[in-house]
Amino acid sequence: MNPLATADVTERLRQHVSGRVIAPGEADYETLRTTPSGAPDARPVVIVRARSTADVVHAVAAARESGLELAVRSGGHSGAGYSTTEGGILLDLGEMKELEVDLEHRSARVQPGLTAGEYNEAVGRHGLATGFGDTGSVGIGGITVGGGMGLLTRRYGLTIDSLLAAEVVTADGGVLEADADHHADLFWAVKGGGGNVGVVTRLTFRLHPVDEVLGGMLVLPATAEVIEGFVSLAGAAPDELSTIANLMPCPPLPFVPAEVHGRPVLMAQLVHTGPLEAAQQTLEPFRRLAEPYADLVRPIRYPEIFQGEEPGPMPEVVSRGGFARRIGAPEAAALAAAVATPGSARIVQIRVLGGAVSRVDAAATAFAHRDQPMMLMLVAFCDGPEDRARQERWLEEASGMLDDAAYVNFMGRESPERVRAAYPGGTWDRLVEVKRRYDPDNLFRLNQNVPPAG
Repeated sequence: MNPLATADVTERLRQHVSGRVIAPGEADYETLRTTPSGAPDARPVVIVRARSTADVVHAVAAARESGLELAVRSGGHSGAGYSTTEGGILLDLGEMKELEVDLEHRSARVQPGLTAGEYNEAVGRHGLATGFGDTGSVGIGGITVGGGMGLLTRRYGLTIDSLLAAEVVTADGGVLEADADHHADLFWAVKGGGGNVGVVTRLTFRLHPVDEVLGGMLVLPATAEVIEGFVSLAGAAPDELSTIANLMPCPPLPFVPAEVHGRPVLMAQLVHTGPLEAAQQTLEPFRRLAEPYADLVRPIRYPEIFQGEEPGPMPEVVSRGGFARRIGAPEAAALAAAVATPGSARIVQIRVLGGAVSRVDAAATAFAHRDQPMMLMLVAFCDGPEDRARQERWLEEASGMLDDAAYVNFMGRESPERVRAAYPGGTWDRLVEVKRRYDPDNLFRLNQNVPPAG
């Protein structure tokens, strides 16, 4: 597109959009054009800070009619950097934060710009919650369309398992209310399809009774025995317990003895939503795996889990995520060695699944990996090109313990074959058909893309 046509797009958006329309050189452009997580140094031709569904319709129309690439952002945590664009239109939903709580029907209708922390704090005042990952700054729109794993996963399933309805702006500018009875194919695709079929502008979630929980961080030595034992206990635990374990060199945390800083540790977030006495009994075997370096697990309001310090800009990393069928003694030894290697700067995150996730029919949502027992994320920090090559070799070796399946929320910019691995079997074919119906020209392509031509 020539510069005059680009200026025309910006001017038209200014005439119709109630939110801010920001061009290069204007206030906040440099702050908003990139995001802390996975963001390339991109320069959109215009940023639309939508305030309403109508604003979203206008931004989608501008992209459709101009041919400019469209990036959609809620929280900006896209590890692949898909929440900004070089030379396209950035549609930022961060100011769309309306929330309505229906206590009678125990549901919440919400716009996608709210973060997980904001949402859980608001509904937590009523002793209720919906599961949204484990980081307060994550935008609820993005995590939902990818599936959504977090600290209530084994008890209440993925985020999409609590999704009751979604308002969706489609590529032709239509605004559709999708649920199990209306536009059911679109609703199915929203639940795990990764933003391929439209821009979700409102979501209705089921609320679960979650008030005080036994939760917090447990820090243990990252030996092979502890890693294997932790995974085994987490998989055998009752549904009320969800865990996320990070294997890494210990950062200089004030609640961990100074002599432990830099040593390989297993830092686990644990949340048990059952009665306190039963919760203490469930967690006791975890504490006996080894003498804890720190034990911050205590009775706590669930929203407090999300009130930690938010991460700043990320250094250069290479990463790979996927599912794993087992972590036995050999795998645990390999992971322990990886994070203990001097100068390795590596993190391995283990999310044990099962529970409520596994009891949903694999065909019920576009997320079809219901039988997978655990999720792994391998991350390595790079210090220059030579170190990057070294870390990528480690990723290639460590990926041998991963299944072929993929999870769209934990993917970078990867091959079409890898995207297809996120949607196994008939899920891919069904998603292609929904894509062809609602986005035949692939307007929504800045994502883990499912082309409408299959």
